Amino acid sequence: MTVSEELRDQFGEIDIYLFDQLLRGRFDARRRILDAGCGSGRNLPYFISQGFTIVAIDAEPAAVHGVRRRVPGAVVGQLDALPWQDGSFDVVICSAVLHFARDADHWDAMVRELWRVLAPGGLFFARLASSIGIEPLLSATRGRMLLPDGSQRFVVDEAMLTGIMAKLGGELLDPLKTTVVQGQRAMTTWVAGRGSR
Repeated sequence: MTVSEELRDQFGEIDIYLFDQLLRGRFDARRRILDAGCGSGRNLPYFISQGFTIVAIDAEPAAVHGVRRRVPGAVVGQLDALPWQDGSFDVVICSAVLHFARDADHWDAMVRELWRVLAPGGLFFARLASSIGIEPLLSATRGRMLLPDGSQRFVVDEAMLTGIMAKLGGELLDPLKTTVVQGQRAMTTWVAGRGSR
């Protein structure tokens, strides 16, 4: 087995920025995870192998059906109407999902709902399309728009992310980190915490 095969076997296709959070100890005492917009479950193999309590949700029934083989708690649903009680999870992972919001109200509703189910002391991890670093290439810095790569996304800017954190009483655990893909799109990693335990 090659090194890459061994790593893939252990970690799946985990988002490299989520892997960074693992290495930094952010999951050491946080064992209840919600994968919000789980898709194929690419971020879950390591957590499953290590006995984390995992729940997953996605709007696509086919995705949930595939994930349910490994995560019995996977459900079909919308991120703006989660079926769990307040504070149910130590970690909310929402990787490459929030930029599918229809508009600002939908985006806000999803973030507020994800925050609602996050426990005190919890970790919120999201990767999403932003205008950070590509502002001159866009017609606006936030909202639903056509990106230079030809995709339609709901794009946020730094003020939008820091603004909602202030409203929700959260704090950035890392500075916002943005990867610009050669003038085609920008993806921001947003890592926040909800109060102390």
